This record gives sequence, structure tokens and C-alpha cells, in this order.
Amino acid sequence: MATIVGSPTANEKQTARGADLVCVALERAGADVIFGYPGGASLPIYDALPDHPGLRHILVRHEQGATHMADGYARATGRAGVVLVTSGPGATNLVTGLANAMMDSIPMVAITGQVATAVMGRDAFQETDVLGVVMPVTKHAYLVRKTEDIIPTILRAFEVAHQGRPGPVLVDIPKDVLNGTAPISNETWTWKRQSVDPDPIEITRAAELLAAAQKPLIISGHGVRLASAHAELRTIAERLDAPVAMTLLGIGGFPEDHALAGGMLGMHGNAPTNRAVNDADVILAVGIRFDDRVTGKISAFAPKARIIHIDIDPTQIGKNVVTTVGIVADAKSALKALIDKLAPSRKPKWRDVIAERRERARPRLAASEER
Repeated sequence: MATIVGSPTANEKQTARGADLVCVALERAGADVIFGYPGGASLPIYDALPDHPGLRHILVRHEQGATHMADGYARATGRAGVVLVTSGPGATNLVTGLANAMMDSIPMVAITGQVATAVMGRDAFQETDVLGVVMPVTKHAYLVRKTEDIIPTILRAFEVAHQGRPGPVLVDIPKDVLNGTAPISNETWTWKRQSVDPDPIEITRAAELLAAAQKPLIISGHGVRLASAHAELRTIAERLDAPVAMTLLGIGGFPEDHALAGGMLGMHGNAPTNRAVNDADVILAVGIRFDDRVTGKISAFAPKARIIHIDIDPTQIGKNVVTTVGIVADAKSALKALIDKLAPSRKPKWRDVIAERRERARPRLAASEER
């Protein structure tokens, strides 16, 4: 898992301005691109950036755009996107992008300037309770009150953004803290993909259900891609001879030209896949949150199926649909454990039904694409 470790450096006993400490922390966290828009409370950081050529700043035209660009950067690289904006409206303009990252499990670190600590709570120019505003749409939010806390707080923000279910974290830093001086502390941050191992008892229960299934179906969600569990998903699908449906964010987790690929399900999915959900007797849902665009009417979703739900976020298990087996784990480790418990099986009748429905739907899909 992600850890913050002490590692003495040549600069250990040197002092620097808080703004430079922000840049040092970003460098130690492995950041190389910052998306931002300057303002009064964040100007000390912009003043320090030229002294840190390893940090490339992308100037945006609106703070919300910075969050969406950082979101895209994180999706493409797997590393937290970094946002830098000022206080007041600069910080409040982040809300939509933070909420999007929170819902889609995208790691992001947003650094916001804040008014000086001496005038906080006095309605100073562009003062806003940023932590109060963003708390519902972030994994965590920090207010840094001491210059010496800048490096450890920012490194901790990167750790929180990546660990467990990824998401956005905000660090609010008052202007006087950025202008203050403190020793360059020795914290560094090393990121490694966190693997949460599943409960062996739940794995055994899930394996027994899947082994007895006559019409198994796998639903692949975003968690498969976040955990890089593509190979494991393909192995278990082939071992079970089970078709694979995908959520919108799960597209790409399973090859679409594979014989077991069922396409997207839900409101915007295709009819054969939704019919397969209705007919399945056991569903293995991996890294999904069962939102309403997937389930439609909850009481009518998968009426014949017992559901096995794998998710790294324990709050998602049983939240929207009744779950027979809930496995709190990283998708990759959970699927590996299941593979070890399952013998290869074949379901020719079930596969033939799925293939026939897909073929019947193909002319309608082609006609729809032509229109």
C-alpha cells in the first residue's frame, strides 16, 4: 500500500518558504503536471514554480476546467491529477470536477490558496469555508495551519487519494503559511497499488455459487480497470464459460471482440445483454456500484439471480441491490482467489442462447448506427 517514509536528504536541515515546500512535496509525490489558474492567495506558489522545472504548469481558463483536465490525466496515467487554484471563487469552482472524480473513483489532489490565518473567520476578501464546501465531494480535505506541516500533509493527501477506492483530496493552505519558512523535512512518498485481500470464507461461498450456476453472468465495472484486473477477468470468464456485461466505465476491462463479450448493460446498453441479466441465475459483479443507469427499477433487476459483489469500498456492498455474497477486496486479488477455487466448466446451452440473441439484434443495431 502507499506509505510515507522518512528518507534523509541533502536539504534536510535547510529552510524554505512554504510555497517552495509545496513544490518539493509535489516533486516527492511524483507529480509532473499541474493544472491551474492563479489568484492572490496562491501567488506565492506561482512565484516558486520557476525554481522547480520538473513541475509543468498548464494554465486553464476556468478552475472547473482544471479539475476535468486533472481527471483525464489521472484516467490516462493512473497517477493523481494535480489542481492548483486560489481562494474563494477559485476554490468553489472546483466542486463539479471534484464530485465527478469522487463518483468515478479518480485520484486527484487539489491545492487551494486561502486567506491569511489572522483574518480567517472575519469575512476577509475571498474567504470561503472551503473544507465545509468540498467535504461531501472529496475523500478528505485538509487545512494546513503551520508551514512545517505542508510537506507531510500534501504527501498524505496523495496517499489518501490512491488508497482503497481512489478519489479526490483537497489541501487548503493560507497565504501566510505559504509565505512562512520552515525546515525542508525528510518525508518522501512511494506509491504502490494497494491490494486488499479478500476474506477466504466469502471466496469459498462465491466459488460454490458459481460452480453450481447454470446461467452465470459477469458484470465488469470500473474497478476492474482501476485494479488492472483485465487478465484475471478474462481467465475467470473463460473458466466459467460466462458472458461478460460491462458498465459504461467498465468498457475496456474485457475485449469486445471476445466470444463471451456481451456489451454494455442498463438504460443505455443493448437488449441482449439486459435480457441476459434478467435470465441469469448467478451474477458476479466486479467493481461496480449498481447505479440506477445500470439497474433501472431495483425491485425488477436480475429477478432470478443471486448476486456476488466484489468491491474495494465496503459501503457499496448491499447498498443498492440485495447481495448474497459480498467480497470487500481489490478486484485483482479477489478474482485471482476465485480462479484458484474454480474448475473449468462449459455451459453450451447458455452460450447458444446468448449468441442467438446477439445475432438477432445485430441487424437492428446496424440499422440504428446507419441512422
